[in-house]
Amino acid sequence: MAKYTASVEKRFQSPGPQPNGLQAADDGLWVIDQVNLKVHKLDWDSGEVLNEFDTETEHSSGITLGDDAVWITSTYQLEVVKIDTKDGTTLQRFPDPGAGLISGRESMADARQTGSHGIEYRDGKVYVAGPPTQKIHIMDAATWEEVGQFATSGLRVHGIGWGENGMLWVSDTSAGTVLLMDPKQDGRVYDVFRVDEPDEVHGMTVRSNGEIWYCDAGTRDIGILNR
Repeated sequence: MAKYTASVEKRFQSPGPQPNGLQAADDGLWVIDQVNLKVHKLDWDSGEVLNEFDTETEHSSGITLGDDAVWITSTYQLEVVKIDTKDGTTLQRFPDPGAGLISGRESMADARQTGSHGIEYRDGKVYVAGPPTQKIHIMDAATWEEVGQFATSGLRVHGIGWGENGMLWVSDTSAGTVLLMDPKQDGRVYDVFRVDEPDEVHGMTVRSNGEIWYCDAGTRDIGILNR
């Protein structure tokens, strides 16, 4: 297993104030913003806004596409929200399987429950990254029953994206790491690289050509992690 540090290639800035989730698609890069709660679809080359709409979510942290819909982790509503891809109309709401208290806030009197961050869809299943549980939860999209889970490394799992052979790239914002994990083997790790400060990986997705794209909510940067 190789260990190395990725170089960060910044391509453009998000149109929203704090981009927190990304999803790659052939026709554009989808972004969810945790402040203005808008979904933006951006041109891959220029960052130009191709489409945008408001969502009925709160402090949203992840976005994916599947079953002809957009799926968003609405972090402070403790829900996963299924949304129409054209206008943002809410189709369904589901309880967040990764909700709870972040470990660093368990002893604080004002601790507030929070929800999941990264999210991916594949073959009728929704993969949800929960910082409070420090796990990836695998949900049946039709029944919303949990059909699997595996533990992640670090304190703050965030963006996730599909690698080769059905493996998931899984980022941890606190540790500054991105790991290649196998959902079919309880999250066995097959690769890892670092992302140095001051850059942070919040949203993350993998383009069809294998490029790993990220967004940083603190700087609005969107770009590529070259490993």
